[in-house]
Amino acid sequence: MRRKMNKAVTLLGSIIAATTAITGTAQAAHAAPATPTAARCTTDAKLVPSCGVLWGAAAGGFTSAPRDAELKNWEKLSGRTASIFHTYHKGDEVFPTKSEIAMTQDPAHPRVLLTNWKIAYGSTWAKVAAGQQDKRIDAFAKRVKATYGDKKFFLVLNHEPENDVIARKGSGMEAKDFAAMYRHTIQRLKADGVTNAINVVAYMGNEKWMAQSWWKDLYPGDDVVDWVGLDSYVSAEKGYYHYGKFADLLDRKPTGGGQGWYDWATTKHASKPIMIAEWGVYHRIGHTTDKSAGYNSVLPELAKRPKIKAIVYFDTKHDDQGDRDISINSTAKNLAAFKTLAANPIFNVKIS
Repeated sequence: MRRKMNKAVTLLGSIIAATTAITGTAQAAHAAPATPTAARCTTDAKLVPSCGVLWGAAAGGFTSAPRDAELKNWEKLSGRTASIFHTYHKGDEVFPTKSEIAMTQDPAHPRVLLTNWKIAYGSTWAKVAAGQQDKRIDAFAKRVKATYGDKKFFLVLNHEPENDVIARKGSGMEAKDFAAMYRHTIQRLKADGVTNAINVVAYMGNEKWMAQSWWKDLYPGDDVVDWVGLDSYVSAEKGYYHYGKFADLLDRKPTGGGQGWYDWATTKHASKPIMIAEWGVYHRIGHTTDKSAGYNSVLPELAKRPKIKAIVYFDTKHDDQGDRDISINSTAKNLAAFKTLAANPIFNVKIS
């Protein structure tokens, strides 16, 4: 690493080492409990933890199942409340919804909302940037102030923009149009008095897209971005697309070579915390492949990568993600490995 670890990072590494290393006398004397305890880490004005890592999930995939009910079931299954409740919206959909408000105002289960908004739905990025969706932006601003008050929430504008780029001049969906759309929307929201949105730009980190000449043009600017996010997955089945462990989803390099995604984020935007806004380990639907190696690889990587301040699992076992079962309980062994990960005290972060 090119950076010096601060005290919070050192604490993070020691917690992970103490709870994941082979048990020894010295380790046992200092190890944190293997189950959640009272949080010692808290979040700042931008929801960045003072130590530890925020834990979250989107459960149920893109099925018709209610997201709040799916998350509650997932929390029971995994053994930990998700500090981040991940939802998705587009266009003129009315949100925060009643269920989102209830889920993130539950004193017994503190959660913060992470919501994706495809604001240009039915339009183009260029048109949004030109002000043609200001009515849509203003309506959201008015609604969020009335229903959500000053409670902080994470806002992602058009997650995974690489997949939506139309690299043709005048398309309105060029990479530069995304950056302009993002800037305009955030600046408009701020002008409307929305001060509690914590802004996240969420990439795919796919080697195909990172190799494109326009990829660098997607970034909207440090002044309108609070967190840099990544949506990325690994396969547990050797020989299948993106086979690997947690490090592999962070370090994919552009086709032809160059900086991996994590290195890009930590060098080009060193002041920004990193959120793994979607991640998961998958195998083909109907198979029973062992995912435990993928889950077991998470904590050692977090110890080596102190810029990662939040990880948010995307859980589905349905065909809404193609032939991919991303669920944590596809087998009893997989669930056991995931529950061990979830129980680690590194995720004991109090949202403040």
